[in-house]
Amino acid sequence: MKYHIATFGCQGNERDSEMIAGILEKKGYKATENINDADVILFNTCCVREKAENKVFSRIGKLKELKEKNPNLIIGICGCMVQQEKMIERVRHRTPYVDLIFGTHNIHELTKLLDNIREQKKAQYHVLNDSENIVEGLPSKRQFSYKALVNITYGCNNFCTYCIVPYVRGREKSRKPEYILEEVRELANDGVVEVMLLGQNVNSYGKDLSEKVSFAQLLKEVNKIPGLARIRYMTSHPKDFSDELIQSILESEKVCRHFHLPVQAGSSRILKLMNRIYTREQYLELVAKIRNAFPEASLTTDIIVGFPGETEEDFSQTLDLVQRVRYDSAFTFKYSPRTGTPAATMDNQVPEPVKKERLQRLMDVQNKISLDINKSLQGKVLPVLVEGSSKGEANMLTGRTETNKVVLFPGSPELTGKIVNVEITTPQTWILKGEIKENNM
Repeated sequence: MKYHIATFGCQGNERDSEMIAGILEKKGYKATENINDADVILFNTCCVREKAENKVFSRIGKLKELKEKNPNLIIGICGCMVQQEKMIERVRHRTPYVDLIFGTHNIHELTKLLDNIREQKKAQYHVLNDSENIVEGLPSKRQFSYKALVNITYGCNNFCTYCIVPYVRGREKSRKPEYILEEVRELANDGVVEVMLLGQNVNSYGKDLSEKVSFAQLLKEVNKIPGLARIRYMTSHPKDFSDELIQSILESEKVCRHFHLPVQAGSSRILKLMNRIYTREQYLELVAKIRNAFPEASLTTDIIVGFPGETEEDFSQTLDLVQRVRYDSAFTFKYSPRTGTPAATMDNQVPEPVKKERLQRLMDVQNKISLDINKSLQGKVLPVLVEGSSKGEANMLTGRTETNKVVLFPGSPELTGKIVNVEITTPQTWILKGEIKENNM
Protein backbone atom coordinates (compact mmCIF):
# COMPACT_ATOMS: atom_id res chain seq x y z
CA MET A 1 0.00 0.00 0.00
CA LYS A 2 1.29 3.45 -0.95
CA TYR A 3 0.51 6.96 0.23
CA HIS A 4 0.97 10.46 -1.17
CA ILE A 5 0.82 13.63 0.95
CA ALA A 6 0.48 17.10 -0.57
CA THR A 7 1.33 19.80 1.98
CA PHE A 8 0.17 23.41 1.78
CA GLY A 9 1.10 26.31 4.05
CA CYS A 10 3.56 26.87 6.86
CA GLN A 11 6.28 24.90 8.62
CA GLY A 12 3.67 23.81 11.17
CA ASN A 13 1.86 21.97 8.41
CA GLU A 14 5.15 20.52 7.15
CA ARG A 15 5.79 19.12 10.63
CA ASP A 16 2.25 17.71 10.82
CA SER A 17 2.82 15.99 7.47
CA GLU A 18 5.97 14.38 8.85
CA MET A 19 3.93 12.90 11.70
CA ILE A 20 1.15 11.80 9.32
CA ALA A 21 3.79 10.08 7.19
CA GLY A 22 5.22 8.45 10.31
CA ILE A 23 1.79 7.07 11.27
CA LEU A 24 1.25 5.70 7.75
CA GLU A 25 4.71 4.14 7.61
CA LYS A 26 4.13 2.46 10.97
CA LYS A 27 0.92 1.02 9.53
CA GLY A 28 2.92 -0.47 6.65
CA TYR A 29 2.40 2.13 3.91
CA LYS A 30 5.22 3.35 1.67
CA ALA A 31 5.52 6.86 0.25
CA THR A 32 5.13 7.56 -3.48
CA GLU A 33 5.74 10.74 -5.41
CA ASN A 34 3.43 9.50 -8.18
CA ILE A 35 -0.10 10.36 -7.13
CA ASN A 36 -1.49 7.84 -9.65
CA ASP A 37 0.16 4.96 -7.74
CA ALA A 38 -1.19 5.91 -4.32
CA ASP A 39 -3.74 3.96 -2.30
CA VAL A 40 -4.16 6.90 0.09
CA ILE A 41 -3.91 10.55 -1.02
CA LEU A 42 -3.94 13.21 1.70
CA PHE A 43 -4.06 16.98 1.29
CA ASN A 44 -2.72 18.75 4.39
CA THR A 45 -4.28 22.16 3.92
CA CYS A 46 -3.84 25.84 4.76
CA CYS A 47 -6.51 28.53 5.06
CA VAL A 48 -4.52 31.67 5.89
CA ARG A 49 -5.40 33.04 2.46
CA GLU A 50 -8.24 32.24 0.06
CA LYS A 51 -5.76 31.38 -2.70
CA ALA A 52 -4.51 28.36 -0.72
CA GLU A 53 -8.05 27.04 -0.32
CA ASN A 54 -8.83 27.44 -4.02
CA LYS A 55 -5.67 25.55 -4.91
CA VAL A 56 -6.74 22.61 -2.74
CA PHE A 57 -10.19 22.37 -4.31
CA SER A 58 -8.62 22.58 -7.77
CA ARG A 59 -6.19 19.75 -7.00
CA ILE A 60 -8.88 17.53 -5.50
CA GLY A 61 -11.19 18.21 -8.43
CA LYS A 62 -8.62 16.59 -10.70
CA LEU A 63 -8.78 13.35 -8.67
CA LYS A 64 -12.40 12.54 -9.52
CA GLU A 65 -11.41 10.50 -12.56
CA LEU A 66 -8.73 8.67 -10.56
CA LYS A 67 -11.33 7.75 -7.92
CA GLU A 68 -13.72 6.45 -10.57
CA LYS A 69 -10.98 4.18 -11.95
CA ASN A 70 -10.02 2.96 -8.48
CA PRO A 71 -12.96 2.93 -6.03
CA ASN A 72 -10.66 1.59 -3.27
CA LEU A 73 -8.54 4.75 -3.41
CA ILE A 74 -8.88 6.81 -0.21
CA ILE A 75 -8.80 10.59 -0.72
CA GLY A 76 -8.49 12.66 2.43
CA ILE A 77 -8.31 16.30 3.50
CA CYS A 78 -6.78 17.41 6.79
CA GLY A 79 -5.17 20.50 8.27
CA CYS A 80 -6.39 24.02 8.93
CA MET A 81 -8.86 24.37 6.06
CA VAL A 82 -11.27 21.73 7.39
CA GLN A 83 -11.28 23.31 10.86
CA GLN A 84 -13.34 26.22 9.52
CA GLU A 85 -17.05 26.40 10.22
CA LYS A 86 -19.19 24.64 7.59
CA MET A 87 -16.12 23.51 5.65
CA ILE A 88 -17.06 19.82 5.92
CA GLU A 89 -20.39 20.59 4.23
CA ARG A 90 -18.55 22.54 1.49
CA VAL A 91 -16.16 19.65 0.87
CA ARG A 92 -18.97 17.08 0.74
CA HIS A 93 -20.92 19.25 -1.69
CA ARG A 94 -18.03 20.11 -4.02
CA THR A 95 -16.09 16.85 -3.82
CA PRO A 96 -18.42 14.06 -2.60
CA TYR A 97 -15.81 11.42 -3.48
CA VAL A 98 -13.56 12.55 -0.59
CA ASP A 99 -13.49 9.67 1.92
CA LEU A 100 -11.66 11.18 4.88
CA ILE A 101 -11.65 14.50 6.73
CA PHE A 102 -9.76 15.08 9.97
CA GLY A 103 -8.44 18.21 11.63
CA THR A 104 -5.40 19.68 13.31
CA HIS A 105 -6.28 18.27 16.75
CA ASN A 106 -6.74 14.57 15.95
CA ILE A 107 -3.86 13.49 13.72
CA HIS A 108 -3.29 10.66 16.21
CA GLU A 109 -6.63 9.12 15.15
CA LEU A 110 -5.56 8.60 11.52
CA THR A 111 -4.99 4.84 11.81
CA LYS A 112 -8.43 4.28 13.34
CA LEU A 113 -10.13 6.43 10.70
CA LEU A 114 -8.45 4.55 7.85
CA ASP A 115 -9.44 1.20 9.39
CA ASN A 116 -13.05 2.39 9.69
CA ILE A 117 -13.13 3.38 6.01
CA ARG A 118 -11.82 -0.03 4.91
CA GLU A 119 -14.04 -2.05 7.25
CA GLN A 120 -17.28 -0.06 7.07
CA LYS A 121 -16.96 1.02 3.41
CA LYS A 122 -18.02 4.42 4.66
CA ALA A 123 -16.45 7.89 4.63
CA GLN A 124 -15.06 9.21 7.92
CA TYR A 125 -15.33 12.88 8.91
CA HIS A 126 -13.96 13.78 12.34
CA VAL A 127 -12.86 17.30 13.24
CA LEU A 128 -12.37 18.52 16.83
CA ASN A 129 -12.76 22.19 17.71
CA ASP A 130 -9.78 22.02 20.07
CA SER A 131 -7.90 19.58 22.29
CA GLU A 132 -7.13 19.74 26.00
CA ASN A 133 -3.80 17.97 25.85
CA ILE A 134 -0.86 17.59 23.48
CA VAL A 135 -0.39 14.03 22.24
CA GLU A 136 3.30 13.19 22.61
CA GLY A 137 5.28 10.34 21.10
CA LEU A 138 3.72 10.17 17.65
CA PRO A 139 5.90 8.48 15.01
CA SER A 140 7.53 10.70 12.44
CA LYS A 141 9.14 10.43 9.03
CA ARG A 142 11.41 13.45 8.86
CA GLN A 143 11.93 15.15 5.53
CA PHE A 144 15.64 15.81 6.06
CA SER A 145 18.41 13.95 7.87
CA TYR A 146 20.46 17.04 8.80
CA LYS A 147 17.79 19.54 9.89
CA ALA A 148 14.50 19.17 11.72
CA LEU A 149 11.32 20.96 12.73
CA VAL A 150 10.42 20.76 16.43
CA ASN A 151 7.09 22.00 17.77
CA ILE A 152 7.31 23.88 21.06
CA THR A 153 3.77 25.33 21.08
CA TYR A 154 0.48 24.65 19.32
CA GLY A 155 -2.32 27.13 18.72
CA CYS A 156 -2.45 30.89 19.25
CA ASN A 157 -3.98 33.34 21.73
CA ASN A 158 -3.28 36.58 19.88
CA PHE A 159 -6.45 36.98 17.79
CA CYS A 160 -5.11 39.44 15.24
CA THR A 161 -8.28 40.63 13.53
CA TYR A 162 -7.25 39.42 10.06
CA CYS A 163 -6.06 35.97 11.12
CA ILE A 164 -7.94 32.67 11.06
CA VAL A 165 -5.22 30.69 12.88
CA PRO A 166 -6.58 30.90 16.47
CA TYR A 167 -9.93 29.60 15.21
CA VAL A 168 -8.46 26.60 13.37
CA ARG A 169 -5.45 25.77 15.56
CA GLY A 170 -7.09 26.40 18.94
CA ARG A 171 -5.78 27.99 22.11
CA GLU A 172 -2.07 28.19 22.74
CA LYS A 173 -0.56 25.13 24.40
CA SER A 174 3.12 24.70 25.27
CA ARG A 175 4.92 21.38 25.22
CA LYS A 176 6.73 20.58 28.44
CA PRO A 177 10.42 21.45 28.18
CA GLU A 178 11.56 17.91 29.01
CA TYR A 179 9.73 16.54 25.93
CA ILE A 180 11.27 19.21 23.69
CA LEU A 181 14.79 18.71 25.01
CA GLU A 182 14.52 14.92 24.77
CA GLU A 183 13.38 15.22 21.15
CA VAL A 184 16.22 17.60 20.24
CA ARG A 185 18.81 15.37 21.93
CA GLU A 186 17.58 12.37 19.93
CA LEU A 187 17.74 14.41 16.74
CA ALA A 188 21.29 15.59 17.48
CA ASN A 189 22.35 12.00 18.25
CA ASP A 190 20.89 11.03 14.88
CA GLY A 191 23.03 13.55 12.99
CA VAL A 192 20.74 16.61 12.89
CA VAL A 193 22.83 19.80 12.99
CA GLU A 194 20.04 22.41 12.76
CA VAL A 195 16.66 22.58 14.49
CA MET A 196 13.79 24.97 13.87
CA LEU A 197 11.68 25.52 17.00
CA LEU A 198 8.09 26.04 15.87
CA GLY A 199 5.12 27.93 17.27
CA GLN A 200 2.62 30.53 16.14
CA ASN A 201 4.26 32.78 18.73
CA VAL A 202 7.39 31.16 20.15
CA ASN A 203 8.03 34.19 22.37
CA SER A 204 5.04 33.36 24.56
CA TYR A 205 6.22 29.78 25.12
CA GLY A 206 5.71 28.46 28.65
CA LYS A 207 3.13 30.98 29.88
CA ASP A 208 0.50 28.21 30.20
CA LEU A 209 2.75 25.66 31.94
CA SER A 210 2.32 24.97 35.67
CA GLU A 211 6.09 25.25 36.14
CA LYS A 212 6.89 28.53 34.45
CA VAL A 213 9.69 28.52 31.88
CA SER A 214 10.29 31.23 29.29
CA PHE A 215 11.33 30.90 25.66
CA ALA A 216 14.62 32.56 26.61
CA GLN A 217 15.26 29.84 29.20
CA LEU A 218 14.31 27.11 26.73
CA LEU A 219 16.78 28.47 24.15
CA LYS A 220 19.59 28.33 26.72
CA GLU A 221 18.84 24.66 27.41
CA VAL A 222 18.63 23.72 23.73
CA ASN A 223 21.91 25.56 23.16
CA LYS A 224 23.65 23.15 25.58
CA ILE A 225 22.80 20.04 23.54
CA PRO A 226 25.96 18.50 21.98
CA GLY A 227 26.03 17.96 18.21
CA LEU A 228 23.78 20.86 17.28
CA ALA A 229 25.34 23.64 15.23
CA ARG A 230 22.35 25.91 14.61
CA ILE A 231 19.09 26.77 16.34
CA ARG A 232 16.33 28.65 14.52
CA TYR A 233 12.80 29.57 15.62
CA MET A 234 9.59 30.67 13.92
CA THR A 235 7.56 32.83 14.46
CA SER A 236 8.29 35.72 16.83
CA HIS A 237 5.62 38.22 17.82
CA PRO A 238 7.11 41.68 18.43
CA LYS A 239 4.93 42.32 21.47
CA ASP A 240 6.60 39.47 23.38
CA PHE A 241 10.22 39.95 22.26
CA SER A 242 11.73 40.68 25.68
CA ASP A 243 15.09 42.03 26.82
CA GLU A 244 15.58 38.63 28.50
CA LEU A 245 15.24 36.94 25.10
CA ILE A 246 17.75 39.29 23.45
CA GLN A 247 20.23 38.56 26.26
CA SER A 248 19.61 34.81 25.97
CA ILE A 249 20.34 34.86 22.23
CA LEU A 250 23.50 36.89 22.89
CA GLU A 251 24.68 34.19 25.30
CA SER A 252 23.70 31.27 23.04
CA GLU A 253 26.25 30.84 20.28
CA LYS A 254 24.15 28.28 18.37
CA VAL A 255 21.05 30.50 17.99
CA CYS A 256 21.12 31.96 14.47
CA ARG A 257 21.44 35.72 14.13
CA HIS A 258 18.34 35.98 12.00
CA PHE A 259 15.34 37.83 13.40
CA HIS A 260 11.99 37.36 11.69
CA LEU A 261 9.76 40.06 13.18
CA PRO A 262 6.40 40.34 11.41
CA VAL A 263 5.39 44.01 11.50
CA GLN A 264 2.29 43.66 9.24
CA ALA A 265 1.85 47.45 8.88
CA GLY A 266 3.79 50.66 9.51
CA SER A 267 0.85 52.72 10.74
CA SER A 268 -0.06 52.65 14.45
CA ARG A 269 -3.70 53.24 13.52
CA ILE A 270 -3.77 50.15 11.31
CA LEU A 271 -1.79 48.12 13.86
CA LYS A 272 -4.48 48.90 16.43
CA LEU A 273 -7.22 47.80 14.02
CA MET A 274 -5.21 44.61 13.47
CA ASN A 275 -5.00 44.05 17.26
CA ARG A 276 -1.22 43.71 17.08
CA ILE A 277 -0.74 45.15 20.62
CA TYR A 278 2.23 47.36 19.71
CA THR A 279 2.68 50.73 18.03
CA ARG A 280 4.96 51.76 15.20
CA GLU A 281 7.22 53.47 17.73
CA GLN A 282 7.46 50.39 19.97
CA TYR A 283 8.34 48.22 17.00
CA LEU A 284 11.10 50.60 15.87
CA GLU A 285 12.44 50.69 19.44
CA LEU A 286 12.65 46.86 19.42
CA VAL A 287 14.45 46.90 16.08
CA ALA A 288 16.97 49.40 17.48
CA LYS A 289 17.66 47.10 20.45
CA ILE A 290 18.25 44.13 18.15
CA ARG A 291 20.45 46.13 15.77
CA ASN A 292 22.49 47.38 18.72
CA ALA A 293 22.96 43.88 20.17
CA PHE A 294 23.50 42.11 16.82
CA PRO A 295 25.01 44.48 14.20
CA GLU A 296 25.62 41.64 11.71
CA ALA A 297 22.18 40.07 12.07
CA SER A 298 19.59 39.83 9.30
CA LEU A 299 16.06 41.08 9.85
CA THR A 300 13.03 39.88 7.90
CA THR A 301 9.32 40.53 8.21
CA ASP A 302 5.74 39.96 7.02
CA ILE A 303 3.66 42.86 5.69
CA ILE A 304 -0.02 43.03 4.70
CA VAL A 305 -1.15 45.79 2.32
CA GLY A 306 -4.73 46.87 1.83
CA PHE A 307 -6.04 46.06 5.31
CA PRO A 308 -9.59 47.45 5.72
CA GLY A 309 -9.47 51.21 6.20
CA GLU A 310 -5.85 51.56 5.06
CA THR A 311 -5.43 55.02 3.56
CA GLU A 312 -2.66 56.27 1.31
CA GLU A 313 -1.18 57.98 4.38
CA ASP A 314 -1.23 54.69 6.32
CA PHE A 315 0.46 52.92 3.44
CA SER A 316 3.09 55.66 3.13
CA GLN A 317 3.97 55.01 6.78
CA THR A 318 4.52 51.34 5.93
CA LEU A 319 6.88 52.34 3.10
CA ASP A 320 8.67 54.73 5.45
CA LEU A 321 9.09 52.03 8.10
CA VAL A 322 10.52 49.60 5.53
CA GLN A 323 13.05 52.23 4.47
CA ARG A 324 13.97 52.96 8.09
CA VAL A 325 14.37 49.33 9.18
CA ARG A 326 15.95 48.12 5.92
CA TYR A 327 14.84 44.50 6.04
CA ASP A 328 16.97 41.86 4.36
CA SER A 329 13.75 40.54 2.84
CA ALA A 330 10.01 40.65 3.41
CA PHE A 331 7.04 38.37 2.79
CA THR A 332 4.44 40.75 1.36
CA PHE A 333 0.75 40.00 0.88
CA LYS A 334 -2.46 41.63 -0.22
CA TYR A 335 -5.07 41.49 2.55
CA SER A 336 -7.32 38.46 2.05
CA PRO A 337 -10.64 38.42 3.97
CA ARG A 338 -11.15 35.25 6.02
CA THR A 339 -14.72 34.41 6.99
CA GLY A 340 -15.08 34.34 10.75
CA THR A 341 -12.45 36.99 11.47
CA PRO A 342 -13.39 40.53 12.62
CA ALA A 343 -11.55 42.19 9.72
CA ALA A 344 -13.71 40.42 7.15
CA THR A 345 -16.74 42.46 8.22
CA MET A 346 -14.96 45.79 8.75
CA ASP A 347 -16.05 48.83 6.78
CA ASN A 348 -13.86 50.48 4.14
CA GLN A 349 -12.56 47.33 2.47
CA VAL A 350 -9.78 48.41 0.10
CA PRO A 351 -10.49 47.79 -3.62
CA GLU A 352 -8.46 45.01 -5.24
CA PRO A 353 -6.74 47.31 -7.81
CA VAL A 354 -5.54 49.58 -4.98
CA LYS A 355 -4.18 46.59 -3.03
CA LYS A 356 -2.39 45.32 -6.12
CA GLU A 357 -0.82 48.71 -6.88
CA ARG A 358 0.34 49.19 -3.27
CA LEU A 359 1.81 45.71 -3.14
CA GLN A 360 3.87 46.43 -6.24
CA ARG A 361 5.17 49.71 -4.82
CA LEU A 362 6.11 47.96 -1.58
CA MET A 363 7.94 45.17 -3.43
CA ASP A 364 9.83 47.70 -5.54
CA VAL A 365 11.10 49.46 -2.41
CA GLN A 366 11.98 46.24 -0.58
CA ASN A 367 13.68 44.60 -3.56
CA LYS A 368 16.07 47.54 -3.91
CA ILE A 369 16.94 47.32 -0.21
CA SER A 370 17.44 43.55 -0.41
CA LEU A 371 19.81 43.93 -3.35
CA ASP A 372 21.78 46.72 -1.63
CA ILE A 373 22.22 44.60 1.52
CA ASN A 374 23.24 41.52 -0.48
CA LYS A 375 25.77 43.56 -2.48
CA SER A 376 27.48 44.46 0.79
CA LEU A 377 28.26 40.74 1.24
CA GLN A 378 30.30 40.47 -1.98
CA GLY A 379 33.75 39.05 -1.27
CA LYS A 380 32.82 37.84 2.22
CA VAL A 381 33.31 34.22 3.25
CA LEU A 382 30.23 32.82 5.01
CA PRO A 383 29.52 29.43 6.64
CA VAL A 384 26.72 27.75 4.67
CA LEU A 385 24.71 24.66 5.63
CA VAL A 386 24.43 22.66 2.40
CA GLU A 387 20.80 21.64 1.74
CA GLY A 388 21.37 19.65 -1.45
CA SER A 389 21.34 20.13 -5.20
CA SER A 390 19.63 23.20 -6.61
CA LYS A 391 16.37 22.43 -8.38
CA GLY A 392 16.77 25.37 -10.70
CA GLU A 393 20.43 25.14 -11.69
CA ALA A 394 22.19 21.93 -12.69
CA ASN A 395 25.51 21.10 -10.99
CA MET A 396 24.87 23.68 -8.28
CA LEU A 397 24.31 23.19 -4.56
CA THR A 398 21.99 25.30 -2.43
CA GLY A 399 22.36 26.17 1.22
CA ARG A 400 21.71 28.82 3.86
CA THR A 401 23.87 31.12 5.90
CA GLU A 402 23.31 31.60 9.61
CA THR A 403 21.39 34.77 8.68
CA ASN A 404 19.07 32.69 6.44
CA LYS A 405 20.46 33.88 3.10
CA VAL A 406 20.05 31.36 0.27
CA VAL A 407 23.38 30.63 -1.43
CA LEU A 408 24.05 28.79 -4.70
CA PHE A 409 27.50 27.39 -5.46
CA PRO A 410 29.12 24.53 -7.41
CA GLY A 411 29.93 21.40 -5.45
CA SER A 412 29.25 17.72 -4.84
CA PRO A 413 25.85 16.56 -3.50
CA GLU A 414 27.87 14.51 -0.98
CA LEU A 415 28.33 17.79 0.94
CA THR A 416 24.59 17.84 1.82
CA GLY A 417 24.20 18.32 5.55
CA LYS A 418 27.71 19.75 5.97
CA ILE A 419 28.64 23.34 6.81
CA VAL A 420 31.09 24.75 4.27
CA ASN A 421 32.74 28.15 3.82
CA VAL A 422 31.52 29.95 0.71
CA GLU A 423 32.94 33.16 -0.73
CA ILE A 424 30.15 35.36 -2.12
CA THR A 425 30.96 36.30 -5.72
CA THR A 426 27.62 37.32 -7.25
CA PRO A 427 25.01 38.86 -4.94
CA GLN A 428 21.47 39.08 -6.34
CA THR A 429 18.15 40.32 -4.96
CA TRP A 430 16.88 37.02 -3.55
CA ILE A 431 19.95 34.76 -3.60
CA LEU A 432 23.71 34.88 -3.29
CA LYS A 433 26.08 32.99 -5.59
CA GLY A 434 29.54 31.91 -4.58
CA GLU A 435 32.42 29.43 -4.54
CA ILE A 436 33.54 27.04 -1.82
CA LYS A 437 36.56 28.65 -0.18
CA GLU A 438 37.88 26.05 2.23
CA ASN A 439 37.41 22.46 3.32
CA ASN A 440 34.22 21.32 5.05
CA MET A 441 33.59 22.42 8.61
